[in-house]
Amino acid sequence: MPKGSPQLTAARREEILSACERIYEGRSFSEILLKDIADETSFTRTSIYNYFQSKEEIFLALLEREFKLWSDDLESILSQASLSRSALADRLAKTLEPRKLMLKIYALNLYDLAENSREEKLVEFNVAYGWSRMVMQDIIRRFLPGLTRDERNDAIDAIYGSLCGIWPSIYYTEKQLLAMKRAGVALRTRSIYQVAYASILRLLQ
Repeated sequence: MPKGSPQLTAARREEILSACERIYEGRSFSEILLKDIADETSFTRTSIYNYFQSKEEIFLALLEREFKLWSDDLESILSQASLSRSALADRLAKTLEPRKLMLKIYALNLYDLAENSREEKLVEFNVAYGWSRMVMQDIIRRFLPGLTRDERNDAIDAIYGSLCGIWPSIYYTEKQLLAMKRAGVALRTRSIYQVAYASILRLLQ
């Protein structure tokens, strides 16, 4: 366990997370090593183990941070007096626009993160994940009061399931683009908001 104040520990963890986030912008998950993350920080690879035992735990912590930020944005929706289904889909889609990192990790790496992280780190992530679902439950209950409990839970499950498909529907590698072109697959250029809005609106019908 690292020595120092909780504030210092939090600052050091954040330095590691921010370094990993920067690297992830230009490299795939499989290409990133702990050494690469250490090179972007004031830490040695060995000292990173004081905070995270694997690359997967770092990414899991990034995903946890993203879900906390998303929950904050979701909670702001509850300040609205009323919202139609389309307006609600619009507001929910807008909360996903700045969550590019969350969508990318959630779509591509969640299984690996779970398999290669300690149980306590999975619990910490699931606290953040579970809180976002509770806020979503409050949103659906408030703005779609006609839904039964089962219908409300089905809508939430479908929305969370759709999160995995947003990133792959928008961002393609050069290799993917070439293969799709050769295969004759027609591509649509869309934003996170456009894909999220269309999906959520359909799920709320």
